Amino acid sequence: MKFRTEVDLNESLKKIEIEDKIFSIGSCFASEMSDLFRQGQLQTVNNPFGTVFNPFSINTAIQRLHDAEWYHEEELIVFNDEYISLDHHTSFDTRYIHQTLQKINDKIEEGNRFLQDANWIIITYGTSFIYEFEPKKKLVANCHKIPQSFFKKRLLTQQEITDSVYNTIINLKDICRDEVQILFTVSPVRHTKDGMIENQLSKSKLITAIHEVISEMQDCYYLPVYEILMDDLRDYRFYKDDMIHPNSQAVNYIFEKFGQAYFSREAQDFIKENFKIQKALEHRSEDEKDPKFIEFREKLNQRIANQQEKAKHKIF
Repeated sequence: MKFRTEVDLNESLKKIEIEDKIFSIGSCFASEMSDLFRQGQLQTVNNPFGTVFNPFSINTAIQRLHDAEWYHEEELIVFNDEYISLDHHTSFDTRYIHQTLQKINDKIEEGNRFLQDANWIIITYGTSFIYEFEPKKKLVANCHKIPQSFFKKRLLTQQEITDSVYNTIINLKDICRDEVQILFTVSPVRHTKDGMIENQLSKSKLITAIHEVISEMQDCYYLPVYEILMDDLRDYRFYKDDMIHPNSQAVNYIFEKFGQAYFSREAQDFIKENFKIQKALEHRSEDEKDPKFIEFREKLNQRIANQQEKAKHKIF
C-alpha cells in the first residue's frame, strides 16, 4: 500500500556536469538551493540583486544584468539616512551613496560575466503581488521597511506576468551559452500575510504563466518544487517552526530529487563526497597539535586533493 502521493521530477536528457555554471535568481528558496550547489563545490552565482520575489522585478534584474547597466545616484532614494535601490534587497542599503552604488554595480558586473558562461538558470518565483512606490510611480522589488502609506499593493495581471517570463527568457537566451537550460520553479513558501486564499491565487497565476510561456520555448522547463512540498511532503514535520518555510530535511529531499533527475553520475558522486568533506571540515579540536587530529586533517586534505583532480575550477 502507498501512504503518500509522491511527486517525481522528469529525468533531464541534458545533465549538469562538474564544470557547468549554474545561475539562480528569485525567492529565498532559490538561495537555499544555491547554497547546496556551493557546498557541493559547483560554480554558482545567486541573486545579484538580493532576494527578489515577483516576476516583474526578476525581469528588471535580468534586463539590467544583460545590459550590464549600472545604477546611478538619481535611481536611489533616501530613507532613515540610508541610500536605497527599490529594485534591490535591503542588504544593499548603506548610509553612503558611493557604497550603495558600489555594492550594486559590483554585483551587476559579476552577474553579467557569469551569465555569459552560464549553462543552467534556475528562476524561483515567490508571488504575483507587487508594490508600487507612489511618489515615483515605480513597481518595486522590496519595500525596505518604508511605511506602507507610500505604497499601493496589487496583483500583477496575467499579461504582466507572462510578458515578464517571456522577456526574461529572451534576455537569458541572448546572453548565455547556446542551449542554456532554463528551469522555472514556484517557491513552496506560502505568503500567509497576503491571506491564504490570496496566496493560492498568487501561486496559481505564476504556475499558469510559466506553463503558458515555456510551452512555446525550447530548453525551458518547470520543476514541480511547489507540488513536492504541498503534495509529497504535506506534513508539518517538514516545516520550520513558523510552519511556513520548509526545513532542512525538506530542502535536502527536494535537492536529492533534483540531483537524481539533473546531475550526471560523475557530478552526483563529486557532490556527495564534497558534502562529506564539508561536514568534516567543521570538526574542530581543542588541541590542534594532537597527533590524531593532525592525521585526521592530513587524510582530509588528501580527499580534497583527490576531488580537485576531478575539477578544473578551484574547490574548497
